[in-house]
Amino acid sequence: MLQGKKIILGITGSIAAYKTAILTRLLLKAGAEVQVIMTDDSKEFITPLTLSTLSKKPVLSQFTKNEMGEWNNHVALGLWADLILIVPASANTIAKCANGICDNLLLATYLSAKCPVAFAPAMDLDMYQHPATIENLKKLESYGNSIFHAASGELASGLDGPGRMQEPEDLIKEIEKLFFIKKKFTNKKVIITAGPTHEAIDPVRFIGNHSSGKMGYAIASVFINEGANVTLISGPSSLEPPKGLLNFHSVKTAQEMYEKVNEHYNDAHITVFAAAVADYKPKTVAKEKIKKKAEGMTIEMEKTIDIAKTLGEIKHKNQLNIGFALETENEEANALKKLKNKNFDLVVLNSLKDENAAFGYDTNKVRIYGSDGLIMESELLGKTKVAEIILSQIYNLSNNN
Repeated sequence: MLQGKKIILGITGSIAAYKTAILTRLLLKAGAEVQVIMTDDSKEFITPLTLSTLSKKPVLSQFTKNEMGEWNNHVALGLWADLILIVPASANTIAKCANGICDNLLLATYLSAKCPVAFAPAMDLDMYQHPATIENLKKLESYGNSIFHAASGELASGLDGPGRMQEPEDLIKEIEKLFFIKKKFTNKKVIITAGPTHEAIDPVRFIGNHSSGKMGYAIASVFINEGANVTLISGPSSLEPPKGLLNFHSVKTAQEMYEKVNEHYNDAHITVFAAAVADYKPKTVAKEKIKKKAEGMTIEMEKTIDIAKTLGEIKHKNQLNIGFALETENEEANALKKLKNKNFDLVVLNSLKDENAAFGYDTNKVRIYGSDGLIMESELLGKTKVAEIILSQIYNLSNNN
């Protein structure tokens, strides 16, 4: 079932590390090629000699191979693998991966990965149930990683409860699911715009908005998880681009965003216009910083290019365009107007009247409209969950076209 798959088996400091000997044999028996990377702490529980013998490859644990300065290239390892499997995943390694800490070869390889990554936690139940661990696992999932959640049973501490690493035979089944479950958007070309645009007033100041890009980035992550080839075009944002993107373009202005979307648009199956594009820009941009004056200041404005409307006018029958509407009044009427005027197939409505939703928040609440009106309304949920709901509606629509 795993014939020809290249798997990095990352082993961390947990008593459950002894089970990786069995897991390595099962992976090879299923046809996989296994490269083991160990943290130093994991060597307290199982020896590199055991794992190198079973995997038929030298076990890696350090950045350098020898005194001559040869190194284990973590970037090349991240590109080589079809899957990185971190088993057992200790609370320490989970926290470091969730927060981008990089102090060993396994962590550097994880941060370089272009392939799916799965974690199989193993720790005592108090550690597993600690709010920090729960939050770190949620964060890893939000990055598009898979979590093979711990089982319940007798633990090394003598306690009984959740925290026990899944058995190797069960992990093999989980791995096979990752490779062979049919994904909704396999090989579909998807464009997503995200974040704000900044329109310059002078070299120092700009006109913009409060968009963080979180919703667009979450949509990109979920599309990647569902097999799509995703191009993310983002205005200024502090967010890290999701792993697994086909293309990432960072832009500032509405015009720059339009040019990048237009560059990819003709080949796209689905385009999601999630960016909060500035509607107006200064007609003239001052070459030097404008000094404060006693009498105030007037800036003459002109419209920016309407990206969604412009591209909606050339949309062909095999393309789907999905829009967003952020409203403060006459919400449904304005959303439906946008649906029609911009040739959207679906429009996702955000209301600024909903608490803890829209700009800046990790949560959102949406209503989704199609040509026949309201399709569904979500509860207040994390943006990844909202993204999954949006993708379900896009999938339903694509199957009906």
